[in-house]
Amino acid sequence: MAEPTPAGTSIELPILDISNPEDPAVGEAMLDAATKYGFLYVDSKGTDFTAEDVRKAFERSKSFFASPVEEKEASRIQSNNRGWSGMHSETLDPEHQRTGDFKEAFNFGEFTAEGKAQQPLPPALAPHEAEIADFASLCTKTCNRILSLLSLGLKTADYDHTVDVRAGAHSDYGSITLLFQRPGQPGLEILTPEGTWAPVAVEPGRPSPSGDDVNNEFAFPPILVNIGDLLSYWTDGLLKSTVHRVVFPASERTGNSSQDRYSIVFFCHPVDSTELVPVPSDVVKAYREEKVVDAEERVGFGGGAGNLEPGRRTLTAAEHLAMRLNATYDFRQEATVA
Repeated sequence: MAEPTPAGTSIELPILDISNPEDPAVGEAMLDAATKYGFLYVDSKGTDFTAEDVRKAFERSKSFFASPVEEKEASRIQSNNRGWSGMHSETLDPEHQRTGDFKEAFNFGEFTAEGKAQQPLPPALAPHEAEIADFASLCTKTCNRILSLLSLGLKTADYDHTVDVRAGAHSDYGSITLLFQRPGQPGLEILTPEGTWAPVAVEPGRPSPSGDDVNNEFAFPPILVNIGDLLSYWTDGLLKSTVHRVVFPASERTGNSSQDRYSIVFFCHPVDSTELVPVPSDVVKAYREEKVVDAEERVGFGGGAGNLEPGRRTLTAAEHLAMRLNATYDFRQEATVA
């Protein structure tokens, strides 16, 4: 595939109301967006989140990243993909990047049924453990609604989220990802079929606010949802696991100043033993029978890992995740070689 061209105009993605997870019309609209773009917005008013929930989550994030490096180092990321990763620790595009990503992150694993973290928490986050667990629970409920609607669109057998799905802190290698963004903090771009980078608006259809005032009407933008590799696997490439990136806004690339960009990302991932085989769906079957798809189109817009290679042994969700994380983190590569 040729090198992508610079970013063009913003891509227009649909904003869907998921308040009724049994609405077939919304399921069809969600399927349409997932097959065309691999991305869509969820109207925050159709979820159980409040603006205060999101405000507090970003407040905890800012507090943690502003804390001393020594405190963050004590919870440095481990081979289980939980903990703090510092600047340049992660390389999401190892083929083209000479240095790691210009970002910090803190990955949470699952919480217990009692709302307890299953990893050490740094001082900035430990007092808010129950609050963070509640936020994760709301994310899980939202993912279940989205997957139920996608199941309607795909016309699969009855979907039981209590059996099939759990949530974990992973990269975009799972089924779906929820992205919470702050007003006035753009930077996300997705790769289009034409090979161009298209900016994704934080607040679609609205002008950007002048500040980061959580009390204004734009405090809780729509939640951005993207399709992960596994849904692309399960639908034989029908749903797009689209390549995307985060860049500095043009105003910051040409100037001498920049502002911090905060985002909260929730990765929905199946149980480890789940096999990556197509789901029993007439829609997927028709797609497979009616269209001969080359490998590049199958994986989405830009070469993600959601393709099914003929003759290859079926992977499990755990094997796929380990493969992608080993390519992302240097310390995992070193451990594998050792």
